Amino acid sequence: MKVAIVGASGAVGQEFLRVLDERNFPLDELVLFGSSRSAGRKYTFRGKQIEVKLLQHNDDFKGVDIAFTSAGAGITKEFCETITKHGAVLIDNSSAYRMDADVPLVVPEVNPEDALNRPRNVIANPNCTTIQMVVALKAIENLSHIKRVHVATYQAASGAGAAAMDELYEQYRQVLANEPVTVEKFAYQLAFNLIPQIDVFTDNGYTKEEMKMFNETRKIMHSDIQVSAMCVRVPALRSHSESIWVETERPISPEEAREAFAKGEGLVLMDNPEKKEYPMPLFLAGKDPVYVGRIRKDLANENGLTFWIVGDQIKKGAALNAVQIAEYLIKVGNVK
Repeated sequence: MKVAIVGASGAVGQEFLRVLDERNFPLDELVLFGSSRSAGRKYTFRGKQIEVKLLQHNDDFKGVDIAFTSAGAGITKEFCETITKHGAVLIDNSSAYRMDADVPLVVPEVNPEDALNRPRNVIANPNCTTIQMVVALKAIENLSHIKRVHVATYQAASGAGAAAMDELYEQYRQVLANEPVTVEKFAYQLAFNLIPQIDVFTDNGYTKEEMKMFNETRKIMHSDIQVSAMCVRVPALRSHSESIWVETERPISPEEAREAFAKGEGLVLMDNPEKKEYPMPLFLAGKDPVYVGRIRKDLANENGLTFWIVGDQIKKGAALNAVQIAEYLIKVGNVK
């Protein structure tokens, strides 16, 4: 089993290295690729140093079984044919092909079988906010069909990459030192602030991030579900949080929902208000599951339920989800 990581030096690329090691992923050879900026860097994996190769249009992907890409949509589109031409399965973490009809969009806890039908040998990893939401929605969908979802997201700085995390640290230091604040990675200062915009605005007033949640959820769940999202950048470092309201075809009690979440694949129930136990991003960075709490009836909707989820968006929202897709393909014997 020969595996490649494209974009190895980025936040998600580094997470790929950790996740592959943590899960004892069955690989015999690992090759790393990056831009001219990162080519030549060396990273240690399972006791061996691996040098990052420059990503080029050549035959470097010959013999590669699975290629994880996290270098942006433009790079994916430019190099897709180069990566897949010798038979490698490309599992892409960008938005390049998510909504293409001939590219499956996969969350293994929800629709793993979709990964088996990939005409272009490309599988798309959904947006991080969508991934953690549909893992939770699946538990409810199994009880009663979900008609509508309203979701407000509280997205950490790391969703914009490693440099954005560094900027948040620096902004806090600058504010406390009474220095001018550096603003480069976000539209405004994020320290001590909230920014109700992630990605660019579309014609309907929603951002691209919000529309991703609408479109991707329907594709993953093969559903007519309606999703209305409000995505907000918050000055947390890592792990995204979401407040979710669902409307189902029949009423679901909080007790029934708790039981479903407790049994749900990829979920951890953390819901004990009396002891002030509920998911918080500060304590859940680096964890694999999606955590669910604050489960209660929606007072404004007879068939409504509302709850709160937290997930590490670099891990489950990116690298881990992609690796789980690869693990599924290996399990069912569907690689090359």
